[in-house]
Amino acid sequence: MVNEGEWELKPHPVIPRGKPLVLMILDGWGENVEDDYNAIYKANCPHIKALREFRPDRWRTIKAHGKAVGLPSDGDMGNSEVGHNAMGAGKVIDQGAALVDRALESGDMFKSPGFNYVKEAWVNGGTFHMLGLLSDGGVHSRYDQVIGTIHGAWEHGAKRIRVHVLTDGRDVPDGSSLQFVAQLEKDLELLRGQGCDAKIASGGGRMRVTMDRYEADWNIVERGWHAHVLGDAPFKFKSALEALKKIKEDDPSVNDQYYPPWVVVDDDGKPVGPIVDGDAVVIWNFRADRVIQISKAFEYPDFHQFDRVRYPKVHFAGMMQYDGDLKLPANFLVAPPVIEKTSGQYLVKNGVRTFACSETQKFGHVTFFWNGNRSGKLDDELETYYEVPSDNCPFNEKPLMKAREIAAACKEAILSGKYDYVRLNLANGDMVGHTGVFDAVLEACQAVDGSVKELLDAVEQVGGIYCLTADHGNCDDMVQRNSKTHKPILGPDGKPEPLTSHTLAPVPLAIGGPGLPANIRFRQDMPNAGLANVTATFMNLLGFEAPEGYEPSMLEVVP
Repeated sequence: MVNEGEWELKPHPVIPRGKPLVLMILDGWGENVEDDYNAIYKANCPHIKALREFRPDRWRTIKAHGKAVGLPSDGDMGNSEVGHNAMGAGKVIDQGAALVDRALESGDMFKSPGFNYVKEAWVNGGTFHMLGLLSDGGVHSRYDQVIGTIHGAWEHGAKRIRVHVLTDGRDVPDGSSLQFVAQLEKDLELLRGQGCDAKIASGGGRMRVTMDRYEADWNIVERGWHAHVLGDAPFKFKSALEALKKIKEDDPSVNDQYYPPWVVVDDDGKPVGPIVDGDAVVIWNFRADRVIQISKAFEYPDFHQFDRVRYPKVHFAGMMQYDGDLKLPANFLVAPPVIEKTSGQYLVKNGVRTFACSETQKFGHVTFFWNGNRSGKLDDELETYYEVPSDNCPFNEKPLMKAREIAAACKEAILSGKYDYVRLNLANGDMVGHTGVFDAVLEACQAVDGSVKELLDAVEQVGGIYCLTADHGNCDDMVQRNSKTHKPILGPDGKPEPLTSHTLAPVPLAIGGPGLPANIRFRQDMPNAGLANVTATFMNLLGFEAPEGYEPSMLEVVP
């Protein structure tokens, strides 16, 4: 049933309705230099590679980083959140990093209701705590924004500041945590010279402490709560730098992502910065997914995921509002992007039956982020969301992840005839790519290729159409490189240093299937197309003209 009026979509003049569309998103799958460090190139992936060779006019690359996805500059790596926002919305959305930059530059951050709310705490003698990922990766946070916020708080009266740091090693090179913590210590020392009592209080690695997502492992959040709030952790040191160095000395296998929780203590062995009644707490990450759970722990009086032991009454805020539907947190320093008229909203109002599927690690991307940062379904009758629980372990240990299960669920949905549109994300390339373990990444790529083959076979069987793309690069380059020579950087052992972050590579876009008319191909006049152009493209494949205001489709009809 079609809702008349502004939501009604016009039919495409050539592509008919009624051919099921399968949209496959290969997470972390870029198109990069084909060398020995490109896991996609080195892996045995015949089915994905054949898409380019079979119909070159139905295969191309598109931009998935920087300004093409709403980030401040083309030096900023894309990520799954902004990528899925763009593909779901059909528009380039100014994202968290850009919004925070603007708020800092204009000073609006320090005039916001959220800032005034946290300021009440230190006006009444409380400590100002900041918590988040410490790096300049630009995916979840950025160091210059952290320092800008700290300085702004000091200038607006915060006399006692405590910083709780989560080391990265994922969006930036492993081992760089020492550099970022050393710089933070210098910056806080300058503040101390001006009379501000500013110190690092606690920390841990992002994959082991605090930054869980999609409720995959609440133990990660509990460790963070104990360190940041209670001042209790298995490792206690006089400084953050000592913590990082000593833990690494005692266990060389520890990397930045997996540092255990630690706290900084004074000469009497007491923690220098537990969070107590009357304090203010701000999470500085601008990206939502990995701070929603710790936000719930601070925000919700009625909370049962773990025993908080002590629940301090604090003025809590996020850098952004991380979930608009949950209004979480209630207070925030920078207003979130408003994403209206997403593809999902249009499709349900035009009667399109949708099946969306991924495993836990990326389930929120094909649902929440895809739908413009909205929780839950847009239409209970027309939409089915299916989550496959992820493995609870480092993903290099199980590089197949849940690719087979996702493929099986989506194949069943395709063959059932119940759905017009199947949307899925295969997480392997990104999640295993982040481990930096090359052999595991090869297995991950091959698992993705096998799953794509299953789905392509199902499309063939029902006479449907496929659209395959990715949200950003990752496993397409697995080594750190010299910025001038582009040659691998070698470690002390003479081996290339692994790259665990995303890349700036473009991503593939391929279309086909028996339901796609033979005279449809990609336009040749859109060299700068990006992920936001995917939306109008797949809406065409569903048999609709794209709505007004969307980035243009990449399809053309050959006379």
